[in-house]
Amino acid sequence: MTEALKPEQVAFYRDNGYLVVEDRVPMPVIEAIRTEIARFETEARGMTRSNDRLDLEDSHTPEQPRVRRIKLPHTTSEVMNDLLRSDTILAPVRDLIGADVRLHTSKLNMKSAGYGAALEWHQDFAFYPHTNDDVLAVGVLIDDMGEENGPLMVFPGSHKGPVYDHHSDGVFSGGMDLRECGLDPENAVKLTGRAGSITIHHGHIVHGSALNTSDRDRRLLFYEMMAVDAFPIMGSITKFDTIEEYDARILCGEPTLTPRLRDVSVRIPQPQPSREYGSIYEVQKGLKNKSFSKAG
Repeated sequence: MTEALKPEQVAFYRDNGYLVVEDRVPMPVIEAIRTEIARFETEARGMTRSNDRLDLEDSHTPEQPRVRRIKLPHTTSEVMNDLLRSDTILAPVRDLIGADVRLHTSKLNMKSAGYGAALEWHQDFAFYPHTNDDVLAVGVLIDDMGEENGPLMVFPGSHKGPVYDHHSDGVFSGGMDLRECGLDPENAVKLTGRAGSITIHHGHIVHGSALNTSDRDRRLLFYEMMAVDAFPIMGSITKFDTIEEYDARILCGEPTLTPRLRDVSVRIPQPQPSREYGSIYEVQKGLKNKSFSKAG
């Protein structure tokens, strides 16, 4: 018995590692998030560098603020925190990884019209390996996401394969060289949909997104989660100070001290590059062979 997804949707996710659910989030909520985004963009005016709340485009200036990521928006926006904890988001997640769910992180990636930055091909599990792979990310489409404005792209079925090498010159660079991994970009699928739809992708799936060169914004709010019994492996970027603090991240279900172990592909994302405020955009600057062009 599922809460939100049809059995065929669950089966599709198991086979392909991703899912698009149309019109999942009510438009009044989407409009409220757009208002919050405008608030953060106003905050960026006058800033000269990224901080622990906002990650700025390389082309940002204090006079022309350009934000490429809002970090941990659930901690600074009531509407995004409420959405995270609602059945709108959690019901389909429970259908896929069970009743006990923990938050890993949240972020709002901003691909503004004409210059929104690309994200090179990568796997989330390369950043935070866990004892099992009931790990996923829910993306909330804040704008219509078409083929021309830098949609999320995935390699179907790649969640069943290995975690690929995300290092350059022996340092973790947060991205993959598709040629070395034997992957053809022609086989990637673009995840398009109307604002208010959600995407769900498995932590192992290879994914990325190109520049937004269109005249339309493409903003995508991510909530990354895992089963409560998936514990981080030493060397992961996932850290917690105490078990009490870690259990405070549980969104639904019960805590446990018994990790569930599965035979999953793992690479340790070490050594880490020494980049301030270490967003994926900065980490991927160490990647030698990039698939996407530089933003303007």
